[in-house]
Amino acid sequence: MQEINRIHSYDDFVKVLLAAGFSLGSGNDEGIYAILNWGWNEPPPYETPVQWYTGDPETDPCVWIDRILDERDDITYAKLLFKKSGFITREWAPFFLAARRGSVELSDAYEEGLISHSAKRIYDVVSAKEILPVEEIKRLGGFSREDKSKFDRALTELQMKLFISPCDRRYKVSQKGEEYGMPSTVFCTTRRFWGDDLFKEAAQISTDEAAEKIKTQVLRLSPAAEDAKIKRFIFG
Repeated sequence: MQEINRIHSYDDFVKVLLAAGFSLGSGNDEGIYAILNWGWNEPPPYETPVQWYTGDPETDPCVWIDRILDERDDITYAKLLFKKSGFITREWAPFFLAARRGSVELSDAYEEGLISHSAKRIYDVVSAKEILPVEEIKRLGGFSREDKSKFDRALTELQMKLFISPCDRRYKVSQKGEEYGMPSTVFCTTRRFWGDDLFKEAAQISTDEAAEKIKTQVLRLSPAAEDAKIKRFIFG
């Protein structure tokens, strides 16, 4: 695998990410692998043209996230790891699914008290419409401005438990039919994002097998990772 701390372009980023299988977002302090291990306001630890907020699609990691959403169906970017944003590839998604929830559906998780009422409201709206921008999820789910914290927590909860996933971006459209403002993240169910085949694969993997597989890869990428952090990384 290309040296993990030598990313010079978007192509480098994708190549290394696919080889690693997963990565925390930039500038994390969890002691577990991140492809870009420096923050947006920190200088890179090596010579590279990679720099945040330039708008260059080849060297700006902010644009890379958009490109992942727009161009690839084998990588997800979501609040998946320590309730923070991170990447998981198609190859490793069945193992995280097996470790986090296996074949448990949301209705069962809710009945068992594993999912909050707010999260269920969000999931019901997303699953009914299949794909929705975040503003529409709020509106259809009946969340007010005063519910922002509750909504954000529930949205993270569903991503962490692999029930929903960002799957696109969408701009608001004016009465003239023109796009404006910042794009909104669009969500769909995890099953829609990855497809039924991935869920069939996950069903063949036990929780223990999945956890051991992920732990081995974590230690390969980050030999000094702490056991407690690894457990949280795996199970959410």
